[in-house]
Amino acid sequence: MTKSIPRVSVKAFIAQTNGSYPEGDGLPPTELFGRDIFSLNVMRQRLPKSVFQRLLATIENDFPISPSDADVIASAMKDWAIERGATHFTHWFQPLTGLTAEKHDAFLTPTPQGEIINEFSGKLLIKGEPDASSFPSGGIRSTFEARGYTAWDPTSPAFLLKSGSGRTLYVPSIFLSHTGEALDAKTPLLRSQEAVSRQAIRVLRFFGDEAPKRVRAMVGPEQEYFLVDRRLYSLRPDLIMAGRTVFGAPAAKGQELEDHYFGAIKPRSLAFMAEVENRLWALGIPARTRHNEVAPAQFELAPLYEQVNIAVDHNMLVLKILRDTAAEFGLACLLHEKPFAGVNGSGKHNNWSLCDDLGNNLVDPGPEPWNNSRFMVFLAAVLRAVHIYSIPMRIGVTGAGNDHRLGANEAPPAILSVFLGDQLTDVIKAYSEGGDAAASWRSGAMAPGVSAMAPLASDITDRNRTSPFAFTGNKFEFRAVGSSQSIAPTNIALNASVACALDDICSELEKAALGGADPVKAARKVLPKFFEKHLPVVFNGNNYDPSWEVEAGKRGLWNLKDSVEAMAHFTDPEVKDVYQRFGVLTERELLARQDILLENYIKVCQVECKLVRQLGRSAILPVALDSLKKASDLVSSLKGSGIGGATEAASGLASGLAKLSGELYRDLGELDAKAEQVEAVHEPLAAAKAVRDVLLPLMLKIRGQVDAIELLVDDNRWPLPKYWELLWQ
Repeated sequence: MTKSIPRVSVKAFIAQTNGSYPEGDGLPPTELFGRDIFSLNVMRQRLPKSVFQRLLATIENDFPISPSDADVIASAMKDWAIERGATHFTHWFQPLTGLTAEKHDAFLTPTPQGEIINEFSGKLLIKGEPDASSFPSGGIRSTFEARGYTAWDPTSPAFLLKSGSGRTLYVPSIFLSHTGEALDAKTPLLRSQEAVSRQAIRVLRFFGDEAPKRVRAMVGPEQEYFLVDRRLYSLRPDLIMAGRTVFGAPAAKGQELEDHYFGAIKPRSLAFMAEVENRLWALGIPARTRHNEVAPAQFELAPLYEQVNIAVDHNMLVLKILRDTAAEFGLACLLHEKPFAGVNGSGKHNNWSLCDDLGNNLVDPGPEPWNNSRFMVFLAAVLRAVHIYSIPMRIGVTGAGNDHRLGANEAPPAILSVFLGDQLTDVIKAYSEGGDAAASWRSGAMAPGVSAMAPLASDITDRNRTSPFAFTGNKFEFRAVGSSQSIAPTNIALNASVACALDDICSELEKAALGGADPVKAARKVLPKFFEKHLPVVFNGNNYDPSWEVEAGKRGLWNLKDSVEAMAHFTDPEVKDVYQRFGVLTERELLARQDILLENYIKVCQVECKLVRQLGRSAILPVALDSLKKASDLVSSLKGSGIGGATEAASGLASGLAKLSGELYRDLGELDAKAEQVEAVHEPLAAAKAVRDVLLPLMLKIRGQVDAIELLVDDNRWPLPKYWELLWQ
């Protein structure tokens, strides 16, 4: 499958390609930003005023578009796109693969006179018809039931991407079956957004605030990734097909010196980042932060906050642009959660808050949170959501890749708890007990102790990097999302869970205020029982401490350690309540997603299993046995030479290779047999459990043997690029 290669000098490669990096347009970000999107400003200039106002009402207030307006919008969108070199359009959607999908159609339409014209009608804009039978559907669609529909999502802007020698107009869309079920991630996301908006508005109305019309979940997803030399990547079948290394001994140096984190960015990586940012800015994606991450060859990109449905679209574009741009720089971008054993994996921190349409952040405590009843309601709702509805959130981050990092000393554990910080925790305790909440609140500044420097403002909370769900001052950071995963499932679960919690709390508030009671007094009466009930989910300590697992068990918190364990809970009453109370998912749609997730888990692990078997036999064993023969021949030639030390060394090497090669051969045979047994299990949950309990432990054992052989074989004969070559560019 692979062959021995001369060791590539990355320094020489950089020297060879120096000056040949792709060049951006040279425009400043202020001119570049939003150039390739059909933005509100573009629409304002190109649409009749009345049509623009109705489209704006659709975007801001969820009013449907009329067919006549759609024709006008489509014509303007087509003209704008063609002026910028577009030849095709596509409905761009997010099927249940965790990726995106697109089918390109040309604008060109023949006329009866034998000529062609460019055409794009409102009908084509509003609805497309891709084949639905070949996408994951969990049984909703089959091969003989192929019809499915894409529908334009006007709340997310259309955009242009390069496509061959031209460009393509991308129209963000949802994806439905012929019978109306959601076959995508976007439809339930939009439903969850409406659900949390309705319940949040209900809270605002309770406190007499009539001005806001909508509340939006706002999200800023931080994206981690690895960069490796593409030529070395192309010699690693495991990286190509599985996204991670199934074999690989740790390099002599990993991340233990902590010198890569926030370190100086090397020239090729920095040039790559700059080009990625240019492309993101042109698409209106507010990429702001770039830096080296903890592991060698690991990096992070973070945008500013956006409305959740736009943030989801933009993050999917970020993944595509990272991959595409890396190839142009002679790099491969690895988005798997754990591409390399022994160093940190990659996550995607989901920073979430709620804002009304007037720009007010509803989870900002203000200077006196105990007097901010509205904030206290939303805080109680988040605690209730994470406490009562933790399983949907855990399900939202399931996946074979993410199982490699959740719970390790690099990612939050599978136990969902909330970090509030000591000050805010003391405030809600005092609020609930009728004590002096103000006494717990300490805001101010810290003095650096340097004469030339003014005091620095101090945040109300520290950062707890071990917490899966941390309050960071005016937002909550959910740290369990995997780097390759769509953030849609996480935010569907989060929005829907908070909507249910707000509904529960607001119902109690409305009862307490019957007869005209003051809303603030009603909140003072109702909220303490919610805080008392859900305070067990608050944990401000070290989530990696083994004692926390014991303590969490005493508090009754779920500890679903792997994806299979989590996916078994789709039919739990709390899970069904979250998704069905406000119509985010029907029961059929929900159970379909369980089947799809289980099937994906099984297939991903089976691909890795095949790689272990194939690489083990075709690449590793031949080299190990050939090295064993050379070592054995050397032992024979040294006998009687009087060079005792050399004879002993050769004998030890031969003995080690013989033992490991024999074990590897036997265990590969056992893995073949176990894989065949697992393939005979057809019930999805049972099959996933068999993969987890039977295949994965044996694959890990074989990895240990191969990694040990790697350290005994001549470096120049090892068939796979090694960790030190891949990571230390």
